[in-house]
Amino acid sequence: MKSSGGWLALAGASLLALRGQAGPGTPATPDLSGLWKAEQRFGPDVRGPLSLESGPGGGRAEIAGRSAPVERRGPLVSFALGDDEGAFRGVETGPAIVGHWIQPRVVSAGARYATPVTLTRIGPGRWRGTVTPLDDAMTFYLPIRRDETGAWAAFLLNPERNAGRFMPVQHVVLEGSTVRLVGRRADTDPETTTGSGSYDAETDVLTVAFPGRGGSYDFRRVNPDTEVGFRPRPAAARSYAYRPPSAEDDGWPVATLEEAGIAREAIVRFVQKLIDQPIDSPHSSQVHALLLARHGKLVLEEYFHGFAREGLHDTRSAAKSITSALTGAAVLAKVPVSAETPVYATLRGPGAPLDPLQRALKLEHLLTMSSGLDCDDNDESSPGNEDTMQDQQEQPDWYQYTLALKMIRAPGEKAVYCSCNPNLAGGVLAKASGRSLPDLFHDLLARPLRIERYAANLTPTGDAYMGGGLRLRLRDFMKLGQVMLDGGRWQGRPVVSAEWARRSVSPLYELGGRRYGYLWWVTDYPWHGRTVRAFFAGGNGGQIVMGIPELELVIGFYGGNYSDAAGFVPQKVFVPEDLLPAVN
Repeated sequence: MKSSGGWLALAGASLLALRGQAGPGTPATPDLSGLWKAEQRFGPDVRGPLSLESGPGGGRAEIAGRSAPVERRGPLVSFALGDDEGAFRGVETGPAIVGHWIQPRVVSAGARYATPVTLTRIGPGRWRGTVTPLDDAMTFYLPIRRDETGAWAAFLLNPERNAGRFMPVQHVVLEGSTVRLVGRRADTDPETTTGSGSYDAETDVLTVAFPGRGGSYDFRRVNPDTEVGFRPRPAAARSYAYRPPSAEDDGWPVATLEEAGIAREAIVRFVQKLIDQPIDSPHSSQVHALLLARHGKLVLEEYFHGFAREGLHDTRSAAKSITSALTGAAVLAKVPVSAETPVYATLRGPGAPLDPLQRALKLEHLLTMSSGLDCDDNDESSPGNEDTMQDQQEQPDWYQYTLALKMIRAPGEKAVYCSCNPNLAGGVLAKASGRSLPDLFHDLLARPLRIERYAANLTPTGDAYMGGGLRLRLRDFMKLGQVMLDGGRWQGRPVVSAEWARRSVSPLYELGGRRYGYLWWVTDYPWHGRTVRAFFAGGNGGQIVMGIPELELVIGFYGGNYSDAAGFVPQKVFVPEDLLPAVN
């Protein structure tokens, strides 16, 4: 059997609860070696058909056996279930009510999400649609083997959040029926217990409690050759053969690599390399998806580690670039907003007392990370640090939290990476348009780009968080890269203006040793003896949507290396060393 870094070289009987050899009367020592898996689904259980019927006072809504009164205010339609099981808000537009389902706080990510719902009229005063909330689940893999000292060596792998990066596990300690997962973050740190529980030899189940991660998990052995989520591909699919992407009803034309002028042999070698990637630590490179488009046509679409085309993936900070596009789309749609819109006067009112630096802060400064606010995501002591803002409880309104930060330099003087900036830009958009950000996203980006499925993470006050985290299919996120490549157009239809697209992906500022536009990164790559310029949306863990205008090429990666240096491998290694040399 092919092993993965020595972790899973097990005999065919390894799926059984093997027992060590012992003499007569001596209790057998359990053999824990193998691949163990535990998963929990936290819901939400409220999903499926949603019916709404008009009546006195607004009417009633029914879903999943629950019922709630409907409130109507002009075209606005809303209701909320009891026990915080979910809510709906939408707008009646002719034959439909278009809106979003607001699901309860997701355990795995710690936020609420809004997903699109369209209710279609099925009779006088009667409407029906389908609610498809974001699934809330956590999966852990625990590979165990004997090391050279005879101890049980192990590590944790978590596809959804890369929690194993923050939960150090190097060994499993079994004492009778008590089990502990122990490890240290650094070689100089003391060893600590990450999780503890018990081992039931009769059922061959390891039960481990992870405080703060959803409670107790039951680990059972799985076959590493058939398990789809641990290795990039199960054994039966590890020999790669190229197939062009399927033509879906989502707006993407498709073609072959050869038709796009990309060497098939080189791409086949690269995808095979991704498939053969050993998973021997939580720091192993984990690519979840890879897509290529050239000359406006999708030519490669591959998924790994159990992820698939229809899966909504966390885009992390790559979604900041969506904030830029949404702002440009709002300008094009004649929402009363522009790059010159004053931030404080818009959000606090024209008569609010402001100092000179506050009066100078414009929307463009938020889009270029040059606001001058005391806000730095790379400085834990910064009051505007993203984690600091999200962890504090005193001010649930993150717009007001950000506006209360000190101005420590003049707007436009210097770019400093801070997620409060694009989120505050979202606040300006919401105030200027008088609409919720999920509704604005749906009308100005999702509808023209034919993005039918997404999940927008919400702030404590209920609007979309524009600093990152929107969940999208990679096929849909790639469309935004194509829009920027095509001067602001999708399939010939303007989404943002050509000038907005140009400035968005221009190197306007230096930021952390790299160049930055309107919430898009800008870089250069070597290509066949010369240099080509690229722009990209980049997010924690390996989330990339990249455009290279000179080559008419769009590249998309999703990954699972959250908060790990391996998340930079796609843009720093795979693009220049594996992908660009294949482009003719």
